[in-house]
Amino acid sequence: MLNIEKKAENSVLTVLLTGRLDTTTAPELEKEIKGSLDGVTKLVIDTEKLEYISSAGLRVLLAAQKIMGKQGSMKVIHVSETIMEIFDVTGFADILTIE
Repeated sequence: MLNIEKKAENSVLTVLLTGRLDTTTAPELEKEIKGSLDGVTKLVIDTEKLEYISSAGLRVLLAAQKIMGKQGSMKVIHVSETIMEIFDVTGFADILTIE
């Protein structure tokens, strides 16, 4: 189960993720992000309440990073120890901007 909360302010879009980002929920997040990026120059992914991320979830983050690389910037904030470990092991810690 994944809950996606979006907050748009000027050209900044913050996406708060709660629950599990896995094979079942990744397509939903991908659709939400891609449908919300018009005019966005800064994308913030808040993972404070994210419990788990699978390779499908990582792929969605990578796709968002590629889009935002062309039109602005993206950062991932409030990363828990568990999620950070996954980012480290997969090399995503080097690809994503994490604060």
